[in-house]
Amino acid sequence: MHGSDRVSRWRATRATVAVIATGALALTACADEEDGAASDVPPTIELPDLSGQELEVSAVWTGVERDNFVRVLDEFEARTGASVSFVPSGDNVSQFVGTKIEGGAPPDVVMVPQPGVLREFAENGWIAPLGDSVLEQLDANYTQGWQDLGAHEGEQYGVYVKAANKSLIWYSATAFDYAGVEPPATWDEFVTTAWTLWESGTTPLSVAGGDGWTLTDWFENIYLSQAGPELYDQLAAHEIPWTHESVAEALASLAEVFGEPRLLANGTNGSLQTLFPDSVTQTFINLTTPDAGMVFEADFVGAVITDSTDAEIGEDALVFPFPAVGGGEAPVVSAGDAAVAVAPDGEASEAQEALLAFLASPDAARIWAEPGGFISPNKSLALDAYPNDVQRGIAEALIAAGDDFRFDMSDQTPAAFGGTTGQGMWRGLQDFLRNPEDIEGAQRYLESQAADAYGDQTDGD
Repeated sequence: MHGSDRVSRWRATRATVAVIATGALALTACADEEDGAASDVPPTIELPDLSGQELEVSAVWTGVERDNFVRVLDEFEARTGASVSFVPSGDNVSQFVGTKIEGGAPPDVVMVPQPGVLREFAENGWIAPLGDSVLEQLDANYTQGWQDLGAHEGEQYGVYVKAANKSLIWYSATAFDYAGVEPPATWDEFVTTAWTLWESGTTPLSVAGGDGWTLTDWFENIYLSQAGPELYDQLAAHEIPWTHESVAEALASLAEVFGEPRLLANGTNGSLQTLFPDSVTQTFINLTTPDAGMVFEADFVGAVITDSTDAEIGEDALVFPFPAVGGGEAPVVSAGDAAVAVAPDGEASEAQEALLAFLASPDAARIWAEPGGFISPNKSLALDAYPNDVQRGIAEALIAAGDDFRFDMSDQTPAAFGGTTGQGMWRGLQDFLRNPEDIEGAQRYLESQAADAYGDQTDGD
């Protein structure tokens, strides 16, 4: 992509921030649930009779995210007669699928959370290109940008069934009201707000340091805003090293909060043991005296709030866009999961094709959207499918942005660097949370890991 193209995309993405901010911050108690069921909406896709056929589907999701997806699989079973089972893949999807293929019993459909992993699967010959029925749904329901993310070397392999806006900070209305603060627009204001919350008696931040992927999202938002989109693209492609000064500047900004244990719920050690769902519940489980004032993560925070707390989204739980850092624009980082057909022999079955086509349809997206905590890149899904104004606003902004977004950096990198527990970005940023003073050490580790994963050593600094 040329520099001018990147800049124009960046400017258009800024409009997305405005839409989210306007919709989310204007919310009061108007976020009432809408009770329309998926069965009330006429089907948009015809599915074949698959009676007697079995499919195994794998994804990283657990808890309420898994439960909401299983609702989609249940509908597919009801409409086709197929039998579909769900098997959790764990965080390392690449290792999971590779091991299953070696053992001769791979899952039929896998949800791949990283474009880099999808490309690796295609290069390994593990997945089959999409058939005509799936391509028809893609052309009708997806912009070219989302289609391109699921393609490799001119072939379409994946259907992006789930999207995420990873530039959101959720906050307790009670904590903010008591402290007398408003949602901040800049990083400096964010840090000031955190200290004001602390002075009011509420620990400001709940950080899920036990899950390394959440820390990559912290870094990526700061880096995209502070360094800008062109350097973001270069770092994602390892065209500049992790020892670059722009990385040091982003880590220094992050250290303004990570380096202050008083700002972190349960301190540094507690944060390193906190998993993502727990980071959400400890922010919203206690409505009168919150254990934390804010928690950072994507729109799927809403699913945990709804499932595990009594907080009402739009009333007790509110959201604001990730603040602008260092004079840059407010960041918008997107992510998503692509469904692929695992077929080491190179050809997908009728049942695999039917499930992928269903997942690419508005029918599946509506069922998935209704419980909350889910955003679809499917442009044909009516916004009334979402259960509240917060998620409608986030979804509308995503669709309005079209192809103008930056995809999650760690998801673009080789899995060994951006998507593996105990190494690469996950471990590097967990080590940084443990010792935020050692910025140079964090950079050296990240560059070493990146060089190994990309198979080269970037020149220059």
